[in-house]
Amino acid sequence: MKKIINIVLLVTVVYPLSAQLTITAGSQFSMGGNAQLTLVNTDLVNNGSLSAGNGTVFFTGNAISRITGGQNTTLYDLNIGKTAGSVQLQVPIVVSHQVIFSSGLLDLNANDLSLGANAVLNGEQEFSHIIGSNGGTVSISTNLNNPSGANPGNLGLLVTSSQNLGNTLIKRGHQVQVNTSGNGSSVLRYYDITPANNNALNATLRFTYLNAELNGLDENTLLQWEKQTPQDWKSLGFDARNTSSNYVDKTGVASFGRFTLSSVNNALPVRFISFNAQCNGTAVLLTWTTALEQNSHNYLVQKSTDGAGWLTIGNIQAAGNAVTENDYSFSDINAADNSYYRLAEYDMDGNVQFTKILHASCNSPQLFRTWPDPVTDMLFINLPSAVSTATSIQLYDSKGALVKKQMARLLPGNNVISMDVKQFSAGIYFLHIINSNGVMHVQQLIKN
Repeated sequence: MKKIINIVLLVTVVYPLSAQLTITAGSQFSMGGNAQLTLVNTDLVNNGSLSAGNGTVFFTGNAISRITGGQNTTLYDLNIGKTAGSVQLQVPIVVSHQVIFSSGLLDLNANDLSLGANAVLNGEQEFSHIIGSNGGTVSISTNLNNPSGANPGNLGLLVTSSQNLGNTLIKRGHQVQVNTSGNGSSVLRYYDITPANNNALNATLRFTYLNAELNGLDENTLLQWEKQTPQDWKSLGFDARNTSSNYVDKTGVASFGRFTLSSVNNALPVRFISFNAQCNGTAVLLTWTTALEQNSHNYLVQKSTDGAGWLTIGNIQAAGNAVTENDYSFSDINAADNSYYRLAEYDMDGNVQFTKILHASCNSPQLFRTWPDPVTDMLFINLPSAVSTATSIQLYDSKGALVKKQMARLLPGNNVISMDVKQFSAGIYFLHIINSNGVMHVQQLIKN
């Protein structure tokens, strides 16, 4: 017999800490009228049938809540109201009316959020918005005929064109975009735009962003970039830029594809897939992998005892031009107990780019730590990890406001991450290191 659970108009259901609301297989969970289902630090597990009606599912509390289950989940209104933690998708979902951002984060977590034809994101702000360092997109499909500043789904991409684009699919993601040359990175936002008509559009795109998505980039230098091939990006420049309203405009866009924001001469980050240091007895084995190389000449392996002064200890010939992955290694047989390593990659034309800095201390346990203390310009963070994982590094001021956020991919072993803090005023700050399971570390910092 099918089980039927009904929630009637204006009833709020509150579940306790660290619980699950599970709709079991064969059960039907129905929300009548404008009912609100409030889940406090509670997962929503849909293994049966969920009928949301015109109701709201409101996630609140201070810990991670998950939306999961084996059946398709369609919500009418989804309200994010977390004071800490996040709402994390573990399956794709559909929202037919609106996603309301009251407080806290919605983590796509490599899953897709599809908006109904007339659905919108409502109230995204610096402290309450969508993230997705592990992948996933929020998307909407709509008809665009001679659009003028159209912002489908309130995704933050405004489109103007005198053409009939027809049915247009817009996806927004939040992973750093990579390329095969140059230094740097993109903001933590990109758009994929797929219109039925994609020729001679002569369009204007307004790309908006949050300060929390700047990923360490100077917003006074942001340009629009378009992906040309799976490996290559092209800088489109900009025609208008507003750092108060957080947007970059570009006119005369002929066709659509994938777009992001980055800086001039910052061709979207390094070609390295990985760079890692592991203890091998008393030696340190350095390994790195490149995704694709263009005009690469050689890699200098550099070592430091303090992370500031560098000595070249190895010179490895590069592949030159390669369209497949290449693996490299170098063993430092004279490793000290406390050493720092980086790579300097030189192109055929003499340009150089540097990798992140790694720390190796083979005779001592690898612990989380930050230095220098107090910090003036560059903060270094030592993060050991047993597995490969994405990590969010967040800096809060003494009032609890998020002032900087950047993503890092940790590899098994020891990882050293740098954060530029010289633009911040002197005072007390709090560093939060967060992975998919929540907060890993909280560290108080003093900024001079």
